[in-house]
Amino acid sequence: MSHIHLSIQDAHALAAACLKANGCNDENAEAIATTIMAAEGDGSAGHGLFRLPGYVASLRSGKVDGKASPSIDRPAPAMVRVNANGGYAPLALEAGRQPLIEAAREQGIAMMALVRAHHFAALWVEIEPLARAGLCAMACTSYMPAMPPAGGAEKLYGTNPVAFGWPRRDAPPMVWDQASAALARGEIMVAARDGHTMPPGVGLDSNGNATTDPKAILDGGMILPFGGYKGSNLAMMVELLAGGLIGEHFSFEAAEHDNKDGGPPRGGEFILAIDPSRLGGDNWLEHSEAFFTRFLSIEGTRMPAARRYANREKLAAEGVDVPEELHGKIVQLTEV
Repeated sequence: MSHIHLSIQDAHALAAACLKANGCNDENAEAIATTIMAAEGDGSAGHGLFRLPGYVASLRSGKVDGKASPSIDRPAPAMVRVNANGGYAPLALEAGRQPLIEAAREQGIAMMALVRAHHFAALWVEIEPLARAGLCAMACTSYMPAMPPAGGAEKLYGTNPVAFGWPRRDAPPMVWDQASAALARGEIMVAARDGHTMPPGVGLDSNGNATTDPKAILDGGMILPFGGYKGSNLAMMVELLAGGLIGEHFSFEAAEHDNKDGGPPRGGEFILAIDPSRLGGDNWLEHSEAFFTRFLSIEGTRMPAARRYANREKLAAEGVDVPEELHGKIVQLTEV
């Protein structure tokens, strides 16, 4: 596969220009481009520029308002609610981040509900700034049905990712971000595009048979939860936190209301932020660092996010290689 080499700055500019050409205002375009390039620049192609055509599809269909301005209210001292007002999640998340941090510092713990939003991104991008602010944080969001409950043969859950972050003393935050499914849908889509096979246990085809063909999984098949009922239970938790708790769509409801344009459906996100100093005492950071030191002393271990941080440093200096077909499509979408 041939590629087009771009600097991070040029790739960001291309993404922003494409979004503006298709109906986003400057604020939304820049917020989305920043989110896309945070993933692309960390080496996560499945959440990077690969997602841009999906954003454009939802703009062109009129499903999403590319000029939406988020609004914020505080239902309780420890609760921040951000209404994206039918827009994309990145700008709404930017608007709610500082109020959430302030609420967590004031109350010791705070939650943020993102509602009426179209979320299409990786969660670590949203968790890392909270951990850099000294807070322990977690986030989760659902999507359209792609995965059956353990023991079932009907799609009910999205891939339903959960992310968790912890501050470090002299190192970037520890952040992990993982789907409740065996693999994120974006990874399977990239594998299908690139002609790769999947490991056993990732999905079923349309007849309910196990398959390693990513196209068969995507074309009427199903992604399986990781670890059987364990991943299935986590997916249920995500549905309830990012749907029932905050008054947003469950995955099956998102599908029922979606126009199937290939872009993100309407849904919600749940974010929790905790000030560790309130319970962990004055030495909570040193105590945590002792744990990480012990963890890393075990041969074969690797800190979650270490690979992404290494990619970030490398790709910031060297730029990114974008598949030529994808680059051409983005350029074509920009020239409307």
